[in-house]
Amino acid sequence: MISKYILQEVLSKALLNGGDFAEIFVEDTISNTINMLNDKIENAISGRDFGIGIRIFKGLRCVYAYTNDKSREGLLEVAYKISNALGEINEKKEINLTGRINSNIHPIIHVPSSIENAEKVNIMKQAYTAAKEYSSEIIQVAVYYTDVDQKVIIANSQGLLTEDRRIRTRLGINSIASSGKENQTGFEGPGRRMGFEMFEFIDPVLYARKASQTAVTMLHADYCPAGKMAVAIDNGFGGVLFHEACGHSLEATSVAKGNSVFTGKLGQKIASEKVTAIDDGTMPNLWGSLNIDDEGTPTRRNILIEKGILKGYMIDKLNGRRMNMAPTGSSRRESYKFAPTSRMTNTFIATGEDSNNDIIASINKGLYAKKMGGGSVNPVTGEFNFAVAEGYIVKDGKIDKPVRGSTLTGKGDEVLMNIDMVGKDMQQGQGMCGSISGNIPTNVGQPMIRISEIIVGGR
Repeated sequence: MISKYILQEVLSKALLNGGDFAEIFVEDTISNTINMLNDKIENAISGRDFGIGIRIFKGLRCVYAYTNDKSREGLLEVAYKISNALGEINEKKEINLTGRINSNIHPIIHVPSSIENAEKVNIMKQAYTAAKEYSSEIIQVAVYYTDVDQKVIIANSQGLLTEDRRIRTRLGINSIASSGKENQTGFEGPGRRMGFEMFEFIDPVLYARKASQTAVTMLHADYCPAGKMAVAIDNGFGGVLFHEACGHSLEATSVAKGNSVFTGKLGQKIASEKVTAIDDGTMPNLWGSLNIDDEGTPTRRNILIEKGILKGYMIDKLNGRRMNMAPTGSSRRESYKFAPTSRMTNTFIATGEDSNNDIIASINKGLYAKKMGGGSVNPVTGEFNFAVAEGYIVKDGKIDKPVRGSTLTGKGDEVLMNIDMVGKDMQQGQGMCGSISGNIPTNVGQPMIRISEIIVGGR
């Protein structure tokens, strides 16, 4: 996309005013999205986004700018302008880049852009039909399909020159059930770091029925009672609670500035001994996986918590400087329009030794959260609030009637201590995570877990 010699020249120009590190991120992304509502295609949009981001460090100071102009003159002008923010002109530094080829642990078989839209629409229609035919109470089904093909080049003043290609595919199904007086929704959104071959592993019919099942079940559910109680949270997307309530507080973005409840607690017990939590960007073909992060550092398996002990954080280059710690392959951004920072990839609670039956049987009166919804968290205090998309009362050790309108409220550090049972059946779910470097694809996961006590909101 841009020659090595121009990259070297731009990096040299970026350091003209005393910077001690410079980086260039070049992106060329092709995306395709198709939206269907009630068996009719609403739109089919294809786009291409190209741009270059340039970043400079001077100690702990950082400046960042981006441009769509890839000409030598345009890039040199941007580099010169942002370097002026760092001080007076110093001696010119010569940069010599050495190419590095990364191992590709996420093989792609069928590049989505080579697949006709008719084949993509056929998958969507299978999902629509299965969702709509699940029940006569399903009044509307929205299906979306998206694929992204991102090519990046990363070069920096330490001599790194590398590139990567990231291809992802996702299907979303949103079902609405109605009684005539009120509506309830159900959603499923399977995705992989794969091409169109994803549908050899993902059955759109199965996920569509799951979405409609949630909508219909919640339509006939009573309102959830409120109070402190034991809660069992199911596997898969249930891991969003750990992701939001604890994961963000383990990112160097908040830890390095003291804006996390876990700052300065390495080696300390912050969770029940039942809890081992991991962020792993190397898991083949998973939604949140990468060969390299957006600073060019290879991703790795980062053990965050081991049997309740805080073992590590997720760290990017700039916050690594602030913490005097090495990067962990955790630097991510939505696009060239954002400076990167530490973010999650595939974050999950590892398997335990308890059976799901034993977890449910241990609850005399509580809640079974089969599916989690959205929520919010304050990483400084760890306080969170999450909706339960599909919940059931547990009574005398058995799953009883479905309930709706339930929420889980608490503090991340307290919840970690209250996880007293962890199942054996870890699964992962897909989502988009928002933070200061934009929206990125992440996996969340866990086995079924039991929280001995948490505040449940309801009626």
